[in-house]
Amino acid sequence: MPHLAVVNPYDLAPIGTVELCDWDRIDGYLDSACQLFKNKESWLPAHKRIDVLKKTAGIMASRSAELAFLIANEGGKPLVDARVEVARAIDGIDLCIKELLHHVGQEVPMGLTSASESRLAFSTREPLGIVVAVSAFNHPLNLIVHQVAPAVATGCPVLVKPADDTPLSCQLFVQILHEAGLPEEWCRYCPCELDTAQRLVVDPRIGFFSFVGSAKVGWMLRSKLAPGVRCSLEHGGAAPVIIDRDYDLAKILPKLVKGGYYHSGQVCVSVQRVYVPRDRLEEIAGPLSAMVAALKVDNAIHAHTDCGPLIRPREVDRVAQWVSEAQQQGATLLMGGERLSNTSYAPTLLLNPDSNSKVSREEIFGPVVCLYGYDEEAEAIAAANSLPFAFQASVFSNRLDFSMRVAKALDASAVMVNDHTAFRVDWMPFAGRRQSGLGIGGIGHSMQDMSHHKMIVMPY
Repeated sequence: MPHLAVVNPYDLAPIGTVELCDWDRIDGYLDSACQLFKNKESWLPAHKRIDVLKKTAGIMASRSAELAFLIANEGGKPLVDARVEVARAIDGIDLCIKELLHHVGQEVPMGLTSASESRLAFSTREPLGIVVAVSAFNHPLNLIVHQVAPAVATGCPVLVKPADDTPLSCQLFVQILHEAGLPEEWCRYCPCELDTAQRLVVDPRIGFFSFVGSAKVGWMLRSKLAPGVRCSLEHGGAAPVIIDRDYDLAKILPKLVKGGYYHSGQVCVSVQRVYVPRDRLEEIAGPLSAMVAALKVDNAIHAHTDCGPLIRPREVDRVAQWVSEAQQQGATLLMGGERLSNTSYAPTLLLNPDSNSKVSREEIFGPVVCLYGYDEEAEAIAAANSLPFAFQASVFSNRLDFSMRVAKALDASAVMVNDHTAFRVDWMPFAGRRQSGLGIGGIGHSMQDMSHHKMIVMPY
């Protein structure tokens, strides 16, 4: 059986191996899941699912340091942020339990017509079917929790395929679920090669496909799903920020730095395009450059690291090429703009890239933020809304009327006022518009997606 080598993305040191599943094994997992789902007598009652989830949260809390180090070691997320990810993942498990209190049907009114007289109608919720989750590298534990734990909570068998770069966090989480009492056939760990993964996704036995990753891959897989398979797709964007001329500089700068350079910009809602009144660009550019220069780039397993590596050396090559191209097309380099090693790129700040540069039109997914000057509010809004991506955005202002006007005008699923674009809590809806995704993420919303109503109508 082939194995996948896992390395620390900063120094490329080996940290583990994972045995890959071939199609025969995954085919068996699907058959087993089908039999589980078809036999309603085998469904786990809610109280058993709650017990498993409670024990899972407890085990994760007791092993939080191990989980955080694993996230940093295989995924390159700085340890300080990896600890936050673990805390969020544990909270996500608890949130699944709380959502089950509201995971209910409803009464459907009867007697409103003569035909419906003397009838009682109500709905219940049932699991949708087998869930297949394909995940991304940048939140190797919390994304898995968001895709797998709602399936467990709603009573769906689930097969999870982690990102090739970060399979160890997923593996440990699935082991913890089993340790907590979830029978193995209800959650299968399925690292596999690309052709096998695609075969899994398009199999007609599945009921729901959960995908986090690139738009190119996500939309391609969606086009190949079997008839009747539901799905959610979470892609990325090029998140815009619009800054009013009336603002509090001391409050803005730390948020721009955090939102733009957290996990070296490898976040689907990372701050990327910042629009500033043209006559105030220098006032922001100078101190922002100084804060960017102070960021410490190092191995993510060290507590002092602010920015870790990019996930693969080829991503460093790509970001370097994009920044170089932007400079050739007229952008001014304010800070960074250099390859620190074959795995790391300096936190970078660009001024006024051309609107047709890749850094202006595509998701950078690297430690690069772009500043643009604008003269009129409408100009900034038009530029912010000009791309085929629409996810989260933000506006900074001390004026309520400006904030509300811009928030309403921005084409985004969520607009943060006086905060960065990457803000998220796990119970809020999280959704990309247009090419940025399909469906609504967030624990409760995923549980709704992974279940459906069954209506019962009876005479009396």
